[in-house]
Formats: sequence, C-alpha cells, structure tokens
Amino acid sequence: MRPGRLASVAGALLLLWAPGCRRDAPASGGDDPLAEPRALVDARRFDDAIVRLGEGNDPEALYLLGRAWAGKAQTAPVPTPAPGSVSPAGPLLKPEEEQALAFYERVTAARPDHAGAHLAIAQLLAAHALAGAGARGVGARPGERVDTSVDRVLRSFGDAIQADPAGIVAVEEMIRFAMAAGRASAADGGFQELVQRRREDPEVLVRYGDFLAGPAGNADGALARYAQALIWRPDDTATRLKMAEIHLAAASALLAKLQYAAAEARLRDARRFVLDPASPQAARLRELEGRIRDIRGR
Repeated sequence: MRPGRLASVAGALLLLWAPGCRRDAPASGGDDPLAEPRALVDARRFDDAIVRLGEGNDPEALYLLGRAWAGKAQTAPVPTPAPGSVSPAGPLLKPEEEQALAFYERVTAARPDHAGAHLAIAQLLAAHALAGAGARGVGARPGERVDTSVDRVLRSFGDAIQADPAGIVAVEEMIRFAMAAGRASAADGGFQELVQRRREDPEVLVRYGDFLAGPAGNADGALARYAQALIWRPDDTATRLKMAEIHLAAASALLAKLQYAAAEARLRDARRFVLDPASPQAARLRELEGRIRDIRGR
C-alpha cells in the first residue's frame, strides 16, 4: 500500500474511534438526558430515580423528582402526632408527599404552563381535601402546614385544564373530585369544558344530561343536553326514555298542583320519546293520561 493511501486509512480509523464518532455512541443531538430517570420512575424504582436526578433545577427534572417522591409516598406509613403533642387541625401529609409537593410547586413557579405538575398537585392533595375537615374550608387553617382544602385542589385542576387546552384527563378528574366534594357548580363547569372539547361525542352529552337531571337538579338543562346527543345518535332509545321520564315526572307534579293543561302538554312531549309500548315509561304515560281523562270527564 502506498504511503499516502496508508495515511488515509489510518486517519479514517482514528476518526471512527474518536469519542464523538463511535458507532455505539448515541448522537448527542437526539439524546434525552432524562430518559433514564423517567424510565426508572415508570418502573417504580423511585430511589434509583432520585439518586440519578440529583439536585437538578430543570423543570422536567423537578417534575420527575416530584413523581418519584409521590410514588414513594404510596407505600410510606401514615404520620401520627408524637405522644403528648397537639393534634394538627387537618390531615397530615406524609413527609414524602411534602417533598413531592415542594418539587411540583417549584415546577409550576418556573413553568406556570406545566399541566402535568398542576395535575399532580391536585391528585396529591385530593384525598386529603376529601378526608379532612379542610374539605369545608377555603384555605389552610391554623396548625396546617399545607393548604389541603377543596378550593386549593379545584384551583390546581383548573390550572392543569388551562395549561392543556386539548386534553381531557384533568377535566375528567376535576369532575369526579368536584362531585365527591359536593361542589355541583364546579362539576357543572367541568362538564361544560368537557363538552367544548368533545363537541361531537354523544356519550359526553348524555353524561352531562345525567348530571343535570340528578345532582344538579336541572331537568330542563338535562333535556337540552339529551336532545343534542340525539342529533348525533338519533336511534338512542335509552336517552329518549330518559327524556320521557323527565316529562312524566313534570306532568305528575303539575297534576298534583291541578295544572291540567300544562300537565297535558308535558304528556304530549313524553309521548314523542316513548317508542317502546312495553317500557315502564309507556305504562306510566298511560296511567297519567288516564288520570287526565278521568279529571276532564272524557
């Protein structure tokens, strides 16, 4: 081999084995420095993830630290007041939960648009808000180191929803939490947001209608949502029967008040939605119509 050719081969080999050009070295441009700790957290190796993350200040690293500490909290013992000490006013957070919360709050301070951290705060505090006396308050009370009130949790859910304009996870969780906490107005707002994000989903409209007909006590609002659902799914017999049930209940109440004309109008509305003559609603319709005929002497 000629000297010039030999020098070229040697240079190529040196480049091949240089640190930046080894075939088994990942390309630096595509590296995810948090891939390993994220995988450790997903694998529930929380202690390893905490060691790997160290004292990072990057919001995503802080978020992973929060997740790791929250994961550790799941199996940590529930704290109890020391003998002879005064019991706190509200529920005690585990030390691991306090660590997780501190990291999440650092994330939201640096990145107010970090939906994951806002949602994680709400999830971390939700059980405490429902279980403790703080669920009836509007903020942290004397003796509490952390605000575990329902309002605090709802704010965090709201921040998560605002930070993720297309997602529905935070919306769904807020609705469940608000209903468990007895906050019908907050749940109603969550359903309205869910309908906005899933405009053509009849299941969401029916669920909203069920909520309005039940806990919210808004029968007319329920009818409007059920009617919207029927636009997308006109053969939905179950939803039609729910609408009939509302009209029948209204007709019965009007009969009790001797408002016969209004009751008849409600029964006509009910008949439009009772397609199955063997259904309980059909039997109820016949009964109420019979009462109207007897009253009018027909």
